[in-house]
Amino acid sequence: MKSFRELIVWEKSHRLALKVYSDTREFPKEELYGLTSHMRRSSASIPASIAGGCGRSRDGELNRSLDIAMGSASELEYLFLLARDLGFLGREEFNERAGEIIEIKRMLASVVQKPKADR
Repeated sequence: MKSFRELIVWEKSHRLALKVYSDTREFPKEELYGLTSHMRRSSASIPASIAGGCGRSRDGELNRSLDIAMGSASELEYLFLLARDLGFLGREEFNERAGEIIEIKRMLASVVQKPKADR
């Protein structure tokens, strides 16, 4: 397995986490321990799970970590929908982030399907 830093899906998910932190700075202060915190944790969980999986020696453990990353990406996708519907995000910002999340989910699904030698 390559170093997690060499994986494009890790790089994209890391950049997404940075954007989520930036996006949520403007959320209402009363959401700091609610939606803001939840979105930040979900976004950071994606690249963290990928990195953790790359540090494990068994394929089953890697696949489990990638599955956790996929779950976090799906959770974040919903949280962005909620933030949009609550009026915390504009349509353009929502569409951009939703597209990034969907791309990351597709990439995660692709990595899981690759043979061990190709990872």
